[in-house]
Amino acid sequence: MRMVKEPGRELRIKAEFDVIVCGGGPAGIAAAIAAARRGARTFLIEANGSLGGIWTSGLLSYILDGDDKDGIMREIFDRLGRLQARSGIVCDVETMKLVVEEMCIEAGVVVRLYTRVSAAYCDGQGRLYGIVTDSKSGKEAWGAGIFIDTTGDGDLAAQAGAGFDYGQEETGVTQPMSLIALVRAGPPETYKEFAVNNGRSVRLYPEIVRGGYNPTYAKAGMSHIRDQLYIMMANHQYGLSGLDADHLTRASMDSRQDLYRISEALRSLGGIWQDFRIVATAAAIGVREGRRIKGRYTVTIDDMLQGRRHEDAVCRVTFKVDVHSPNPQDSKGMAAYNDMYRNEVKPYDVPLRALIARDVDGLLMAGRCISGDFLAHSSYRVTGNAVPMGEAAGALAAAAVRMGVLPQYVPWQEVSDVLLPST
Repeated sequence: MRMVKEPGRELRIKAEFDVIVCGGGPAGIAAAIAAARRGARTFLIEANGSLGGIWTSGLLSYILDGDDKDGIMREIFDRLGRLQARSGIVCDVETMKLVVEEMCIEAGVVVRLYTRVSAAYCDGQGRLYGIVTDSKSGKEAWGAGIFIDTTGDGDLAAQAGAGFDYGQEETGVTQPMSLIALVRAGPPETYKEFAVNNGRSVRLYPEIVRGGYNPTYAKAGMSHIRDQLYIMMANHQYGLSGLDADHLTRASMDSRQDLYRISEALRSLGGIWQDFRIVATAAAIGVREGRRIKGRYTVTIDDMLQGRRHEDAVCRVTFKVDVHSPNPQDSKGMAAYNDMYRNEVKPYDVPLRALIARDVDGLLMAGRCISGDFLAHSSYRVTGNAVPMGEAAGALAAAAVRMGVLPQYVPWQEVSDVLLPST
């Protein structure tokens, strides 16, 4: 086998910050804004060409479990509302880009798009002190007092050597990925039984089948955004890993073919579907499961069943167990877990400790890569919970820098404004 030998080299650290946030999705923007507002010099790195992550590059500005959240989540909703860019829990994608980028600029966050973290380095005591990024500018090194992993897949934490879990505990299998489409159709009153904004209609799948195509997801649905624009989530990609570039490539290309066949099937029915067209497919496929980084507390299904409360709670999750079946033969939809626990789970807390890495000092996590088990992850992973987690991580990072201590040694009272009231 032929080999390519990369020359060894040292990179001069280009800039030092108090806090570096890797990943500019819902958790990342909240973390960066919270840290910067507390006086921390904050750098936010995002791999795509806009902030917002799954809301924008992924086209899924369908914000589950966010209505009862305060803080930055409430600010985002309020701004979208003033711009008439919110309908129920669905938001206009382009307006979302504008809103979150304006909020970061106003807070004083230094933003770098089109950049991905590719390496991380710890000192002899296991403290993360520097990262390397790849972009059009080449390889660059950056230093910070505290780092926050909001990549969704736990990329930064894994590169720093943190332990993690992946997939179902017994089998290692993960939930399928989905590619979202922005579609144009007729006026919303025409689609009342097919497009819903505070739930999901199950009536779209039979229509696709009636048009002569059998999609990969039996609970295909669409939600109205504004005017004659809708988002549609109608496909699953099974047996592929969100941590493998070849798998992501295959999933994205196959999904696009799938979505166009769905569009053609619906349009073939004529009537209310005659003007149905795909306007755009997402720039990034939606990955439901990546790494779950080992933290100083692990959120579990038992927390959900007990409705557990914590003194250091940063987020109360009210969303259900929501496992998209890894098995395409399992009704092409949701796993049996969902029915099993439907009436058993209670609102539960995510504690600050689940956001603090166990194995790497100076590292926090927020969003779907926090410390949890397979079933709990299927509940807390939605974006309405990612935002308050990010806000808490950003507040904790700023406090740690100000006090000159590691995050686990910051008294909870120092971030009391992002903790939930005791109940």
